[in-house]
Amino acid sequence: MTFDKRALNHRALAVALAAVLFATSCGDADTETDTPQSQGQVTEHTDADVHFAQMMIPHHEQAVEMSDLADTRAGDEVRPLAEQIRAAQGPEIEQMEALLDGWGAEVAHDMDPAEMDGMLSEEQMAELEPADGDAFDALFLEFMVLHHEGAVTMARTELDEGVDPQARELAQEIIDAQEEEIAHMNDLLGADGRER
Repeated sequence: MTFDKRALNHRALAVALAAVLFATSCGDADTETDTPQSQGQVTEHTDADVHFAQMMIPHHEQAVEMSDLADTRAGDEVRPLAEQIRAAQGPEIEQMEALLDGWGAEVAHDMDPAEMDGMLSEEQMAELEPADGDAFDALFLEFMVLHHEGAVTMARTELDEGVDPQARELAQEIIDAQEEEIAHMNDLLGADGRER
């Protein structure tokens, strides 16, 4: 009789141990679902995806810098446009920084502006910074059209060569938004009789 109780206790202990091990393994599986990879945040990417984000961040930062100047210098038509550009591109910068972080890549602070389509030169920025009123509006629109056209070119390259779904989706959003803004800015330039 004593032998049977011990055997029963061993069986019960084995069942309990199996249950604990099963629960633990399920817990591990649940923990894995919280990892970035299982949430789809870490995806397959190429050098083209990394290059797109690394170039577009300083490109967007310059657009935000240009838009900041408009706060006190632009007219009633250009100021809301500058606010719209800043409101769109600020969050996009954060999104691209998050993509680079997820890929294990760094934000490149030493990118050559000449490598980025539409990036304003130091001379162009120096021309824009002191301008005011109508003169500012004219320069802002002319320079921002060129700037946006460069961003669209870089975004199209991402669609041609990149594979990361989030980066490609962002590239398409940049194309859609900035082509619309280019058309609006060209309308404003034409309405004022200015030529690019």
